[in-house]
Amino acid sequence: MNWEQLLSLRKAGDTNKRLRKEQNATRLGFEVDYDRIIFSSAFRSLQDKTQVIPLSKTDFVHTRLTHSLEVSVVGRSLGRLAGQKILEKHPQLEKTHGYQMNDFGAIVAAAALAHDIGNPPFGHSGEKAIGEYFSNGNGKRFQEMLTPEEFQDLTKFEGNANGFKILTEDRPGIPGGIRLSYATLGAFIKYPKESLPHKPTSRIADKKFGIFQSEKAFFEEVAQELGLISTSKGKNISYCRHPLAFLVEAADDICYTIIDFEDGINLGLIQEEYALEYLINLVKDSIITEKYHNLQTRADRLSYLRALAINTLLTEAVEIFMQYEEAILKGEFHEALFDRSKYEAQITDIIKISIDKIYQSEEVISKEIAGYQMLSHLLDTYTDALLPVNGEQTNYNKLVLKLIPEAGHFEDLPVYDKLIKTCSYISSLTDSNIVASFKKFKGLKI
Repeated sequence: MNWEQLLSLRKAGDTNKRLRKEQNATRLGFEVDYDRIIFSSAFRSLQDKTQVIPLSKTDFVHTRLTHSLEVSVVGRSLGRLAGQKILEKHPQLEKTHGYQMNDFGAIVAAAALAHDIGNPPFGHSGEKAIGEYFSNGNGKRFQEMLTPEEFQDLTKFEGNANGFKILTEDRPGIPGGIRLSYATLGAFIKYPKESLPHKPTSRIADKKFGIFQSEKAFFEEVAQELGLISTSKGKNISYCRHPLAFLVEAADDICYTIIDFEDGINLGLIQEEYALEYLINLVKDSIITEKYHNLQTRADRLSYLRALAINTLLTEAVEIFMQYEEAILKGEFHEALFDRSKYEAQITDIIKISIDKIYQSEEVISKEIAGYQMLSHLLDTYTDALLPVNGEQTNYNKLVLKLIPEAGHFEDLPVYDKLIKTCSYISSLTDSNIVASFKKFKGLKI
């Protein structure tokens, strides 16, 4: 892979090549990507989607929206720092093509901003609820109507793949979806493969999948434009990651490691003294002890340690990225950046506490159980309306179809397209939307 190709400004539908040197300095292409994401309805819906605690009534607990904004801020810094070093190492990118340090920051920031845009309500349990509806629930009736790859898309429903669908899917009158640059789309795709084969290797890019069958052809166009290295075997496609995807992943890792932990402290799920000790272990080389002890409130102490921890991990992530830059470009680096971190033990300890005390707390589990039931009921309601069990539409089904946006465009679609669009629509709903819809269909609310 080479950086000139990886930094492609091309967008869906372009017939001419976009050159960096010809960009309007007041509104650069990669910065436009960020703007398009932040003004999209899919991004706004993240304000009422779970990050840690579903349907939390506490103001200081993060939602997917605040999490995504913070990841984008960290991602911008990672991109700029890495971009500065990449331009020093490959000066022709700036001298010949006009790329700047901030281009790298803009790409990573935009991809990081969108990294959770495809996640369903109720966090990762929402993904599992959709998947299990098709693997063990009433959705299993569709298996014989689908190819193995199509059915796998549903039984292992993946927010990352749904995110790529949201960003790129044609809509009536809007070809190419949000129309982001291919460089940003490449950095967004952490798992550049389709759903089968499932986890064929231990490489980080094969951990999950990032492409539904419905977007397979367009993804291949993006991959070829960027010059991603193919690792495909047989008919199922897979590629090495875009190098900047490692920085997007690192930004997410930094934020959920540190900030989810902070939420747990603020909620009282993790004892302050116990928790602060773990953060201090992470930043012991940079902490100013006198300054720390002069801080009087928990919020100030947490804020100070959070800033130090983020800066510590941010700096190290760029160092690791540049150390392995050549291997990454050759498609020979197959780990997350923090798998090579000297702070791996401290990070692992913090994540373990977050799992035990936050993600598996009674409040989270009880709401996830309710989420399972509500999502399953909505899937039953919508799939039966689109694909009736007995083949005949009831009046109830006809009424339900009127509530699905663009349902009229579903009528002549193949079974797979109807199902994946239905799952994507349900995924677009917020936590509160799901609760309200469930009550409506159950006749509990008018």
